[in-house]
Amino acid sequence: MRTPTLLARIASLAIAGLFLAPAPLPAQASPHPPGANAYYQQLRALLPTGNAIQVKDFTLTRDAAVFTFHSGSFVLYGAVNGKITGAVFRGDGSLHLVPPTDQERHSLSLLTKGPQLDETFDTAVLRFTDGAAAEIQKASAGSQPGDPAFDQAARHFASDTRDQLHWNLEARLLEDVLSPAPGGFFLAAIDGKKYASKMIFIMDPHGAPGVSPEEEELMTWNSNRNGIWAAFHYQSEYRNGIPDNNEENNAYGIDHQDLDTTLEKNGALRATATINLQAHRDGVVVVPLLLYPTLRVSSVQAADGQQLDFIQESKDKDPDFAVVLPSPLKKGQGYQLKIAYAGKDVVKDEGGGNYYLEGAARESWYPNVPEGGTGSYATYHMIFRVPKDLDLVATGEQVRDYKENGDNVTEWKSEIPIVVAGFNIGRFKVQQIKMKNGFALSAYANSGPPDQVAALVNVPDMDVGTMQTTGMLKTEISQAEVALEIYSQAFGNLQFRNLALTQQAPCNYGQSWPMLVYLPICAFWDTTIRHELGVDSDRMYWHVVVPHEVAHQWWGQTVSFRSYRDQWMSEGFADFSASLYLQSVNKDSKDFRDFWDGERKLITDKNQWGFRPIDVGPVTMGYRLVNSRSGGDVYRDLVYPKGAYIMHMLRMLNWSPRDGDLWLQQTMHDFVETYSGRPATTEDLKATLEKHMTASMNLDGNGDMDWFFNEYVYGTALPHYSFSAALTQDSDGQSVHLTLTQSNVTGAFKMRVPVYAELQDGRVFRLLSIPMSGETTFDRTLKLPKFPSAVKRLMINYYGDVLCIQD
Repeated sequence: MRTPTLLARIASLAIAGLFLAPAPLPAQASPHPPGANAYYQQLRALLPTGNAIQVKDFTLTRDAAVFTFHSGSFVLYGAVNGKITGAVFRGDGSLHLVPPTDQERHSLSLLTKGPQLDETFDTAVLRFTDGAAAEIQKASAGSQPGDPAFDQAARHFASDTRDQLHWNLEARLLEDVLSPAPGGFFLAAIDGKKYASKMIFIMDPHGAPGVSPEEEELMTWNSNRNGIWAAFHYQSEYRNGIPDNNEENNAYGIDHQDLDTTLEKNGALRATATINLQAHRDGVVVVPLLLYPTLRVSSVQAADGQQLDFIQESKDKDPDFAVVLPSPLKKGQGYQLKIAYAGKDVVKDEGGGNYYLEGAARESWYPNVPEGGTGSYATYHMIFRVPKDLDLVATGEQVRDYKENGDNVTEWKSEIPIVVAGFNIGRFKVQQIKMKNGFALSAYANSGPPDQVAALVNVPDMDVGTMQTTGMLKTEISQAEVALEIYSQAFGNLQFRNLALTQQAPCNYGQSWPMLVYLPICAFWDTTIRHELGVDSDRMYWHVVVPHEVAHQWWGQTVSFRSYRDQWMSEGFADFSASLYLQSVNKDSKDFRDFWDGERKLITDKNQWGFRPIDVGPVTMGYRLVNSRSGGDVYRDLVYPKGAYIMHMLRMLNWSPRDGDLWLQQTMHDFVETYSGRPATTEDLKATLEKHMTASMNLDGNGDMDWFFNEYVYGTALPHYSFSAALTQDSDGQSVHLTLTQSNVTGAFKMRVPVYAELQDGRVFRLLSIPMSGETTFDRTLKLPKFPSAVKRLMINYYGDVLCIQD
C-alpha cells in the first residue's frame, strides 16, 4: 500500500537531446549548504511588517470558500522577489464553505453535522501567491500602526507548520516566487471558534497537499479533532460531470534513475542518485522530491557538475527536500540531477542477519516524486554494495553479481518502467523455480531468526521450536506459483518476467513492489507457532497473505492508480484476487464463502468509535476516511473488503453455468492490456466495464454503469433483503413460492439478486436472478426445473453475491 505524504500524516531523455544544457559556469568550490538560496532564506524569516490595513465587510472568495472579514485589520508580509506572499488578519471574520459534491458534503458533516461549514474566527494567517495582497489593499478603509499580536500569530503558524504538520510551506511558496508563471496558491489558517481552533483551507493549482490532483482542501489538526474533512476540484470542473483525475498536477516527472547504494553492517545507507526529470509545465524552477527525513543530502549537482541550491530542514521538523534549479524549465524540457545523501534508520539491523527496510521509507529511500510516486513510472539502474556475508534482492532483473573490496555487489535493471524501486537485505536462504511459461519465481528466508524472535526459543512453557523460517520456503513458493497461474488466466500475463518473495521482520503486514514481495515473518511459520505466539486469531489472513501480495503484481504495479481516489482498485482487486485463489485451491466452497462473509462483516460491523465503515464514506475517499471521528481502522476495514466486493458483485452478475468466468477474463484482460505500465482511474474502470456490457449489467437499459457506481463505488448503499421460500411437491414435481423484499434503499437503487437451490445430495445450483428496483417485493410461485435430486432449500446470495444485510 502507498500513502500520500504531508497532511496525510494526520491520519532516456538524454538520448533524445531534450535535457537543458545550462551555460558553463565556474566550478563551485564545494557543495552548497541546505537552505542557502537567498530568496528561500527571506521566506523562511519573513514576518508581517508595516501598518495595519483596516477593512469592513470585506469578502475574499476562493472558489467554494467564502471568507468575510466583517471588521478588523490586515498586516502584509514583506515582498520577496517583488511578490507579497501573506497577510495576518485580526478582528471579526467568518468562513462559509459548501463542497460541490454529495460525498464531500457527507464527509464534512462528520465535522459539522451538516452539509456545509460556517465557522467564525478572530485571527487568520494567509499565505498566498495568487494576488490576494492586491485585493486586501483595494479593500482598505484606512490604516493604523500594527501591533505585536500580528507578528505573534505569524510566528505561531510558522511553528505549527514546521513542528506539528512537518510541512515546509516556504518551499512551496518558493516555487511561485521564483517562477515567471503566475502563482495560484492560497492558504488560510484560522482559529475556528465552533469546530476546531486549528483549521486550514488550501487552494493550490498544483494539487492540494495529500489530495492531489484535487486543488481544494479543508483540514484540521486539533488533538481531538483532526482529519481532512473535504477535498475537491474547482467547482467549475463538476459542471460537466466527474472531473478528469488524469490531469497532470505534478510540475515534473521522472523517467529514469541511476542509484548507487552502499549499505553498512549496522544498516547505515549512503547513495548517489542520478535523476532524469522532465517539466510538465512552464516555469518549473523548484523541484520537490520525496526523501526519508533521516537521509541527509550532502550535495546536488547538475549534469555539468554545477552545484545547486537545495532545501532540507531538520529531520524532526519540516524535512521536505527540494532542489532549486538555476533557471526555470519550459514544458517538456529535461534536466539531470545528481544527488548525494546518507543516513541511518532507513534499514534496521534486527540481529541474526535480519535487516528491515523501514516500511515508511520504502518509497523514499531514494529521491522520488512526491505523493509516493503515485502514477509515475520510471526505469531504474541500481548498484548495491553490501557486507560480504549478506545478500540483497531488488526490483528489476539482476544483471551482475560480483565481489569488490570485500563487499558483495549486485547490479539490477528494470527494462520496463515501474512505479517504485525497492530492495530487501539479509542472510538469505533461497529457493527458485522456473514456471512452464519461463517465469522465474524465487523465495528468500533468513537463515536465522531476529534477536527478538530468538529470545522466545527458550521461554518456559512456549512450544515454538527453533523459530526457523527456511522450512516454509517450499510452501510460500508453491502458493505463489498457483496464484500466478490463476491470475494469469483471469487477468492476463504480467509484464514482468520474475518475482521474488522475501521475508521481513514485522509480522503485521506485507507489501508488494514490482517483482519484489515483502512477506511478514509470521507467514514463514506454521499454525502451531502462530497460535503459540497469539497471532493466529485471523486465520483467513494467513490463508491469503501470499496470494494477496502476489496479486499486487497486477494491481498496483502493472496497473497503477492515478490518485488516492483510485487506490481502492489496487487493494480491493488484490483482495478479490485472493478469493479466486481460495476458490480454486479448495474442493468445497466453504473457505470461499467464509472469506466473503468476513469481508461483509468488516464493512458492516460497527467499530469502537460507533461507525459502520460503509457509512463513513465511499471507497473513493481512500485514506481520507480516517479521521478523529471515524477512527484509525476504517480505511483498512472499508477500502480492502468493499473494493473486493465491488469486483465480486460484478463477477457474480456475469457468471453463468455455460460460460463460467469468461466475462471476467475478457474484461480484466482488456483492462490490464489497456493500462499496463500506466495509472488508471475509477472512471477508466467504468469505461472498460461499459465496453464489456452484458444484459445482466444493463439494468438502466442505456448501456452505462452509473446505477452500479452510484450505489457501490461513489455511494454508500447497503440494501436489506428479506427472503422466504415455501416448497411444495405434487405429481408434476416441485414448486416454490418466493417472497423477496428489498428495503433500506432509494427509489433509484437497482440490483439483481440471485436465488440458489441446495439439493438433498448437497450440490448447489443457481436457480434464477431477480431484478429489483427501489423498495419493492417480488412475490411469485414458480415451477422448479428437474434437478438430479430433490431440492432441500432455496436461499439468496449463497456466495455472498450482493453486499447487503439479509434476514
